[in-house]
Amino acid sequence: MKRTTISLIAASAALAAITGFATLTAPGKDGSPAPSAAPARLPVERSSLLCPAPSASEVAETAYTSFTPSGGAPAPTGEDGGSGPATAELRPSATALADAGDSPKADKKGEPEGEATGGAKEPPQGKPVLTLKEPGKPVTAEASGADAPALIGTATGRFAPGWTAQQTTKVTAGSGRGLLGVSCTAPDTDFWFPGASTGEERRDYVHLTNPDETAAVVDIELYGEEGRLKSTLSEGIPVPAGASVPVLLSTLTAERAVDVTVHVTTRTGRVGAVVRAADENTGSDWLSASADPSATAVLPGIPKDAVSVRLVAFAPGESDAELKIQLAGPDGLFTPAGSESLHVKSGMTASADLQNVTRGEAGSLVLSPAEGRPATPVAAALRVVRGKGDKQEIAFIPATAPVGERAAVADNRAKGSTLSLTAPGADAKVRVTASAGTEGGSETVKTYDVKGGTTLSVTPPVPPGLKGAYALTVETESGGPVHAARMLEQPEDGIPMFTVQTLPYDEGTVAVPRAEQDLSVLDD
Repeated sequence: MKRTTISLIAASAALAAITGFATLTAPGKDGSPAPSAAPARLPVERSSLLCPAPSASEVAETAYTSFTPSGGAPAPTGEDGGSGPATAELRPSATALADAGDSPKADKKGEPEGEATGGAKEPPQGKPVLTLKEPGKPVTAEASGADAPALIGTATGRFAPGWTAQQTTKVTAGSGRGLLGVSCTAPDTDFWFPGASTGEERRDYVHLTNPDETAAVVDIELYGEEGRLKSTLSEGIPVPAGASVPVLLSTLTAERAVDVTVHVTTRTGRVGAVVRAADENTGSDWLSASADPSATAVLPGIPKDAVSVRLVAFAPGESDAELKIQLAGPDGLFTPAGSESLHVKSGMTASADLQNVTRGEAGSLVLSPAEGRPATPVAAALRVVRGKGDKQEIAFIPATAPVGERAAVADNRAKGSTLSLTAPGADAKVRVTASAGTEGGSETVKTYDVKGGTTLSVTPPVPPGLKGAYALTVETESGGPVHAARMLEQPEDGIPMFTVQTLPYDEGTVAVPRAEQDLSVLDD
């Protein structure tokens, strides 16, 4: 091909790029910028999920459930939008493969130490633990004992939009006993965890999982009621490619604090992060990250029989926050007597013991700036306890974003699932779809009306002919924002074991600006 021909092709490509850009930015008749067309929302083509190592207990029983909603907008079939096969798989982390089936090195109490083993520049590819076959139908896998690994997953093509996975572990004995549930997380660079602890009765680990082909470097900051805790070994923590690293929080500081906010950031790379909290008296569960700090927050799904509800909040900015505390119950918003507000100093963790704030009715906590006070962003979470005496169980509810267009949660059972829907402002109408079961059953749909300022707590629809576990998809059809959570309970030996997962928007679509060629912009 002649050099002049190549030059013409290059010039044409550049011209197309310029004219496409000009369509978005060309001025109007009065010389002001012309309004550009609203970006189209298209399905994502690739999703990533990270599941932490479930437990160090030999009696742990873990179920993994993977699901992509059906009925969404069509997505490209291939991994890169091409014609290749679409997939959704969860595979063992590089740490697990490097250990060759051996459990991570443990400390004296049986928990993995905060140092990674193995890892590689490029994550090795183990056999999939879980592979989706079709949207709309979940799949499940099981693991037993302490050797179950952290999982790293990728979904492409039609499986990517709205892909979710749930990890549910039941531990019937030991200090870490309980029902531990977590929605596997997307990788990110910044996480807030109010509600953690370095107290004498707690053993909290933050699990860091790196999905990428290069190492990540992580910093962990701990904040108590008087500010940042003095810590060592908390900066520049390496997380090898494809590896998972559990870090015991109490090894990062000599200070013992009942309520701690954990801030996880990356210097390089990205990770999935979640905290495994274990209490000597009330069992254990996973603490997921709070929604991004905001002046208002909704923490949905407090069970009606909660005997203790503790609010933990943190103000990351330069200003203090004065929060108004309200509970959205079945009949409307009310302010708990004796817990009308919470003052959160800048850079400090504050807490409020709300006791049995639900008064026997399920509800959700709504935080907003106190009257006349500035809107100061906060991160927040609840520590919730059910049961009596030595038969108590713990769970956590972080502040969560609205459902938006769609959100989903996997691993629901025929018995023991409760769905909470909260409309903190205007009335809303919500569509709930129960998927087919992992081993049988057919999809069913139900619509709910949620009054503004209330929480609607319902037993979700169960698929006809259900066999196995199923997934719930929640969609906002009309009205104001809705926040949702699902409680899963599995009583064991008189202990009301339970876990709560929130349902934020699934980020199944992405805004793509429209661009057209317009040669008229070349006129002088």
